[in-house]
Amino acid sequence: MESGKFMQALVGVAMVLALSVGTHRVEAQAQPQVPCFFILGDSLLDNGNNNGLAASLAKANYRPYGIDFPAGPTGRFSNGKTAVDVITQLLGFNDYIPPYATTSGNALLKGVNYASAAAGIREETGRQLGGRITFSRQVQNYQNTVSQLTNILGGNSAAADRLSKCIFLVGIGSNDYLNNYYMPQFYTSSRQYTPEQWADILIQQYVQQLRIMYNNGARKVVLLGLGQIGCSPSELARNSSDGSTCVKNINDACQIFNNKLKPVVDDFNKNYANAKFTYINSYNIFQDLLTRPSSFGFKVTNSGCCGVGRNNGQITCLPLQNPCLNRKEYLFWDAFHPTEAANIIVGRRSYTAESSTDAYPTDIRRLATL
Repeated sequence: MESGKFMQALVGVAMVLALSVGTHRVEAQAQPQVPCFFILGDSLLDNGNNNGLAASLAKANYRPYGIDFPAGPTGRFSNGKTAVDVITQLLGFNDYIPPYATTSGNALLKGVNYASAAAGIREETGRQLGGRITFSRQVQNYQNTVSQLTNILGGNSAAADRLSKCIFLVGIGSNDYLNNYYMPQFYTSSRQYTPEQWADILIQQYVQQLRIMYNNGARKVVLLGLGQIGCSPSELARNSSDGSTCVKNINDACQIFNNKLKPVVDDFNKNYANAKFTYINSYNIFQDLLTRPSSFGFKVTNSGCCGVGRNNGQITCLPLQNPCLNRKEYLFWDAFHPTEAANIIVGRRSYTAESSTDAYPTDIRRLATL
């Protein structure tokens, strides 16, 4: 009798183990919504590509950067997650997309992040900060990745098929204003071109690189518009009379660029086979955060959580500097970059549009299904 009970107990344990193993198997087989995610851009998206650049001043691989990120300082210009980290999670990836600088082999299969702080569309943009990986160089790195994927997957057809299902996100152009056009002590661009002409030049070069990406397999492409650069602590410190009123001429220039970027989406979708481009209206998302801060839990919108000088906007966070304690109440982490709290909102609204103006023609969630 005891033996029978013992056998029943063993069977029960075996069934529990089988169910447990089965559950873990299902979890292990859970797939992200797209096979891979590729990211190109600047410091808003950089997650460590600048760490190894010897001559670069544009680095964030030291505390207090990463103070709220599980891995600590990684090169992300935030106290925690960036907007693309949030999008990565919402797409169902089990881990963040790794930086190109430290990724090779089969790890490339799920995508890679090429973004570099201080990078711009123009080659000269950000040169006063030393080493950075320009947009054209990032696209070259992507081409190199495609060659590696072709070898891993066994041919051009297999690589093209995989890449056609992946999402590509590009966020570039902010530094062409912050660290070029509106920095006349280093650059002549604002004396040579009107904001309209400057935007035309930038868009022309931007499109050239997008064509290279398309010709190398990119089909589902997300273009991030410029945010309200004139509201950053840096520009408030330098150009705002009261330290709170956003700098209108800079924001107007960003909108000129955005208004020229949006039609690029229509052009690719209409004239390039199987192209599925979309535009994220970062400007309007930030407008919401700035005009209704309390709705999102923000109390401070004109100063960095850490930094130096007026508005904590003269330079970025100093090594080992003590940042503000109420970080979730700050819109900006440093002179230029949002806090994790702001990035979570931008990432979520990029993935699932909460307003008809957030994304055009579709948000990332729907793009993943196309």
